[in-house]
Amino acid sequence: MLILPEEKEKIEDLAKINGLEISVLPRIGISENGESSPTKILAYQLMGIESNGNTCPFLDTKTSDRSPHGGFPCKIYNKRPLACMTYPLIESEPITLDQKCKFCKEHGTADKNLNSEIESLLKIKTKMTTDAPLIWRYATGIGEESDTSQIKTGWILEE
Repeated sequence: MLILPEEKEKIEDLAKINGLEISVLPRIGISENGESSPTKILAYQLMGIESNGNTCPFLDTKTSDRSPHGGFPCKIYNKRPLACMTYPLIESEPITLDQKCKFCKEHGTADKNLNSEIESLLKIKTKMTTDAPLIWRYATGIGEESDTSQIKTGWILEE
């Protein structure tokens, strides 16, 4: 899950309150030159609890409770980051719905909350806009076991 710099400390505090150990890694950085690494972080990545990086640590998979859509409830729903508020929108051209979203599959739409989700996505886009000439992405080294030979770790300069 993408976390903006101003959300990072809040997420770390929420993890402590909920007795969770989380891993937050850099995700996107910028710099004026490509000699070493980013000089500023635009976004972080909250890693999931599975070995492949999936399943948010704030998803309460141990409860018998269910969210209004039938899934596991979020422990921090009212304080969730902007990226969570955009779900199930996927930023692409054009913006689409996540095909893995159970609610979207079953109902064919997510129109009820679409305006607030689009608003959250626009807030993220505004915060991620930069004039910096170089964009860096952080490779977490985490992924599907079958892709181990292709998985990289560390900062990678976009071309």
